[in-house]
Formats: sequence, C-alpha cells, structure tokens
Amino acid sequence: MIDIADFVNNSIKALNTTDRIDVAQDLFAEYPFSHFPVLEEGVYIGCAGAEDTELMDIEKTLGDVRYTFDRFFVRDTSIWLDVLEVFAKNDTNIMPILDKDNIYKGFYEITDIMKFFHETPFLKEDGGIIVVEKGIADYSLSQVTQIVESNNGRLLGVFVSEMGPNTVQITVKISLGGMSEILQTFRRYNYEIISQHQEDAYLNTLKDRSDYLDKYLNI
Repeated sequence: MIDIADFVNNSIKALNTTDRIDVAQDLFAEYPFSHFPVLEEGVYIGCAGAEDTELMDIEKTLGDVRYTFDRFFVRDTSIWLDVLEVFAKNDTNIMPILDKDNIYKGFYEITDIMKFFHETPFLKEDGGIIVVEKGIADYSLSQVTQIVESNNGRLLGVFVSEMGPNTVQITVKISLGGMSEILQTFRRYNYEIISQHQEDAYLNTLKDRSDYLDKYLNI
C-alpha cells in the first residue's frame, strides 16, 4: 500500500537566506516550480515565489526580500487530503514539510500527491458516481451514507464537491447495490440528482411518458 511519506522529496536542497536572488532565478529556470522553500540557519521561514523572484535585483539576497515569502507548509503527519487542501488554497505545485518541532523535512510535489489520489479506491475501484444537490442548511453526509447503504450499496468515497451561498453538491462513488433504487431514495429525501444515469428508472419513465404524449399529440 502506498504511503504519502513515500513522496517526501529531498532531491533538491532548500534555498537559503544567504543565497543571492540569481541562485533562486536559476533554480526556477531549471525546474517548473511555482515556489521553493527558503531556510535561515536551517529553519524554514517561507517559500520564495517564481514570479516574484523573476523581477528582483540579482545583487540582493533572499534574506533581503523575505517580506515577499509565502508561509504555507504541512506537517509530516498530515494526511493526503489535508495536504491536497493546502496545495489548493495556496495555488502552488510544491509543499514544504515540517515535523512537530518545525524542522524542515523536504517537500511534496503536487504531481506526486495526485498520483497518490489516483491510487485511492475512489478513483481506482470500479463503481458508479452520483452527484446530488441540496440546500446548504439541509444536507447531511451521514444521511447520504445511510441512503447508499440502506440500498445495499458499498460506499467508496463521498465529498462536498461544490458549495454555493444556498446549496451544496455532494459527489458519491458507490459499488454494488441498485443504482435506480439509490437514486429514487435520494429524491424521496429531497436531494436533486445532478448527474445523469442510464439506470435511472425515474427519468426513463418520464421519457416514456413524454414520448407517449408526443405520439398522442401527433395523431
């Protein structure tokens, strides 16, 4: 089984506050990183940004421009989903890793974390995906789970995939169980089905009735 710790990367040494700006510019020219960690006497103090560094005076040191650094990081105990969230919030493709004593341990690359995600049952296992929508004050993930499992479905994953001012969309991946029965149960609990399904007997019935009406009107 793949462990997120397998993706800790130390292939490139962190930058240092004593490094000149042109050292950082050379690093960003060679590697497609949006940011890169900077240490001061071995202590992580933030990430230099590729776009910011490109415009700086090469005679200065990174210590001179520390005010421009972004200060995101994850712990070496963080689960992959939390790591992915910090990546998304900071619009970066690299993530510094610190231990509980704030010692720099290396970095993650977003491509490696996405590989880890692709190995999870949510993506790797065969199954059906349902996207449902409900009022933001009315939805319940425990209820979503109950609906799937009460229809003999096996849940492979569930998450809030979109959130607006008034509604949320929930993406569910299931294996086993009757898809048609699960969809109908969601409707009984006032969830709107956003995804389309061939197994959806409700939609098929509506289509049959519509076809019958069209035929009747054309007589």
